[in-house]
Amino acid sequence: MAQQETDEQTINDGFVVDTEDCEARELAYRERGTARPITVVGNPVLHRECKDVTEFDDELAKLIDDMFASQKAAEGVGLAANQIGVDLKVFVYDCPDDEGVRHTGVVINPVLQELPAELRVLDESNEGCLSVPTAYAELARPDYAEVHGQDAQGNPIKVRGTGYFARCLQHETDHLYGFLYIDKLSKRDRKDALRQMAEGTPRYETVPND
Repeated sequence: MAQQETDEQTINDGFVVDTEDCEARELAYRERGTARPITVVGNPVLHRECKDVTEFDDELAKLIDDMFASQKAAEGVGLAANQIGVDLKVFVYDCPDDEGVRHTGVVINPVLQELPAELRVLDESNEGCLSVPTAYAELARPDYAEVHGQDAQGNPIKVRGTGYFARCLQHETDHLYGFLYIDKLSKRDRKDALRQMAEGTPRYETVPND
């Protein structure tokens, strides 16, 4: 199904305005979609770079709807396509920033922009991942992020965020290039995160690794 009018986003200076009508837009995606189980660490689709999206069609629109439904079912704030087993560079988000402002949107074929050294202020907050359920670890990331990509119709867009939302943008872009947040941890912290996962019980449906 093609995107509906409620999914349209306003562009301002090249940056998507993703803070307007968030509740209505997220609900519209989700009501059209079907929640899918979440792939977890060890599944091959999570550990390789995803394919570029080249067809901006009804099939892509359906994937985006399903991703929003899956994200909501798992109580996440961001979701990459490979987290529901789809090998395409797509992520969705419904995430607050540190000021509590809600951001909702989708990015196709995202590329994280390299920050100048003077803008690299690191935030060492805890991070978790739906694909590493029940595990958390501190991970230093820049507190500002900018991602360039395309919208669901193939138009070029830019998305920027600070604080928690900046972490989300970096985290989801990493997914589509085959990296989980635990890949950026020390060996000891990675081992501890995997221990937390092994000892915990996910609150949502996951795909078992055979």
